[in-house]
Parts: sequence; C-alpha cells; structure tokens
Amino acid sequence: MPAAAPIGIHDLSFATTQYALTHATLAAHNGARVAKYHQGIGQYAMSVPAADEDVVTMAADAAAPVVARHGADRIRTVVFATESSVDQSKAAGVYVHSLLGLPSAARVVELKQACYSGTAALQFAAGLVHRDPAQQVLVIAADVSRYELGSAGEATQGAAAVAMLIGADPALVRIEEPSGVFTADIMDFWRPNYLTTALVDGRESISAYLQAVEGTWKDYTERGGRTLDEFSAFCYHQPFTKMAHKAHRHLLQHCGRTVDEAEVTRAVGLTTAYNAEIGNSYTASLYVGLAALLDHADDLSGRAVGFLSYGSGSVAEFFAGTVVPGYRARLRTAANRTAIGRRTEIGYDRYRHLHERSFPCDGGDHPTPNETTGPYRLVGLADHKRLYATR
Repeated sequence: MPAAAPIGIHDLSFATTQYALTHATLAAHNGARVAKYHQGIGQYAMSVPAADEDVVTMAADAAAPVVARHGADRIRTVVFATESSVDQSKAAGVYVHSLLGLPSAARVVELKQACYSGTAALQFAAGLVHRDPAQQVLVIAADVSRYELGSAGEATQGAAAVAMLIGADPALVRIEEPSGVFTADIMDFWRPNYLTTALVDGRESISAYLQAVEGTWKDYTERGGRTLDEFSAFCYHQPFTKMAHKAHRHLLQHCGRTVDEAEVTRAVGLTTAYNAEIGNSYTASLYVGLAALLDHADDLSGRAVGFLSYGSGSVAEFFAGTVVPGYRARLRTAANRTAIGRRTEIGYDRYRHLHERSFPCDGGDHPTPNETTGPYRLVGLADHKRLYATR
C-alpha cells in the first residue's frame, strides 16, 4: 500500500482586537515599575476587545482569509476551541459558519479544556483527515482572558483568534506522531459558571505547568519521539512570554542538560514576538507563537519544531512538527503585523470601562456601540440572542 500523505497545518491566520492597553499605562496607573512587566513577565501590551468584539468576531476575522485563499468546498468540519464561550449550548463556531457563508454540509463543534483545547482540536482534525484525506478541517482557537482589576493576573490579559486549515500534504507544518500527553486534577486556574473572570493560583499554576512539561516529555520519549537535540525551536503555551523561557529551562534541567540562557533564548525567543504585544489568548497563544516563529526565523524548511500545549486543570500535550519546504511563500507576515499594529492605544479609564462592561440578563434589546473597524461586529443582544453582522 502507498504511504499515507502527511497531515498538518496547511494555512494559518490570526486576528486580534481593536484596542490595546500598554503595560506602561498599566504601570502608571497602579504605581508599579514598568520593568515588572517588561522584564519580569515579558509583556509590553495587551489586546482589549471593543464593545462590539468577542471571540466570534475575532474568529471570523481570522478565518476569512483562509477561506478566501482556499475556498470552502473541502471544509467538512469546523472545530472551535475556546474557554470564552458566548453560550452554554450553541457552539460559537456556528456563528462563524454563518458569517463566512460556509457550506451547510459541515459539522461544527466547540471544545473546552482551558488553554489546551486548540491542540485537541488540531489532533482531532488530523484524525478526520487521516480517515478521509480529501477533506479539510477548519480549526479555530479564540479567547479573551479576563481577571479581576488589580489582581495579579490582570497584567497577563489579552485576546486573539487563530484559524488553521488542517489537511493532507500541508504547506506549512507536518504534524508528527507520536504525541506525549498528561492529565492531572489540579485547581491552579478555573472559572465557575457564576463568574465572568477567572480564578488563578499563580504559583500553583506555574508548578502545574512544569509538572506537565515533565509528564508530556516522559510519555513522548517512551513512545519513540525525537530526541531533544533534533529540534530547531520550541513553541510553548505562553500565559506570559517569560513562561516559555521558564518551561524550556525546566525541560533542559529535567533532561540533565546544563542550562545555557543564550540557548534557551535561541530555542523560544522568536516565538514570543507577537504574544508580548497581544497578551495571553489562552487557546490561541501556542499558535500565535508558531506564527511569530515562522514569520521571524531564518529558513526552517525541513526542521523539527517542538510544541508544548498546556491547559490548566490540567491537560497537556507535547508533539513535533516538521516545517514544510517552501512554507515562506504561504506566510501572512504583513497581515500579522498589521493586525497588531492597527490597534488603538487606550487609557486606563477606557480599558476599565470595557473590562467591566456586560450585557444585562433581562433578554431585552441591547445594541452595542459601533466601535470596531474590523470586518465583523457584535451588533448586540435581542430576545436573549446574540446578533452579528458583516460590514
């Protein structure tokens, strides 16, 4: 029998919000030294959604260029990964399906497991394509991270959406087998249904993350994965960008290696370029890191990249991907930089207003101010229904 076609990421696009709050502005408000943010956690700004933006509008904005480039005839499945869901029953991807005019002959589902579910969506998509290589799967990871004002997590907030087209003979990254997986019941970060902001134990979360690094790597190597030296770069989930450095340092120590800080920076530094300006986008964070790596690195053709996806609670996965020769012709570098550069900087008072804004629960008519200049907007709420529009 002929060898199965490789499966992986055929296209990748991301979108973020209308507004940005810089950490210099945040530091000026709360009296902190700005170095606490710039050097301490590696963050310079956070994306802030306008009143008429949410995970659906960002997701549609991210996915539209993918559909425009490749068409939708082969898309049989849309998997939307998020922990910022807009409905307890209806998948946010159904709204995106409608906004993009995708074929009715498609399945749409939503996945949840903290920041990990974007990777679950990727792996489930690969399984569907393996079963039927003629089809493609649109994977979307989109989130808005929100913590209490004045809390330790506030400085790590952010928002973004990543859309990936998964298919056979991919143009960007071939996803390899095996994967190393790890699960442990840990209350390091969670959001009960009755809260609009997440709860987090910062120290416990870092500890749980590093435990997951060890657990996934152990499972990966026991299943015959690549050796550490075979990887040219590593993409880690980035709740804040310095966590990628911390995680890779821990992996090296766990493998008995001497930690060379210059080597750590070479392994992960380029992956942090976009997340340092966007902030934590939960499910999208790992793949925003991949976009940054592909946009900024020297030619990675044929090189292996390691991926560590972590979701609090906790579930994690380590897997490898090989960058496809010729990938640079398919990148969206200019569009990615525009998505970040187009944001309007806002002051703390405006940010606070947007942070605290929410729809009433009376099911009445509540239009949103027309703020965003993006292609899709949340029009408002009417009769308990969210209304979206295309510009």
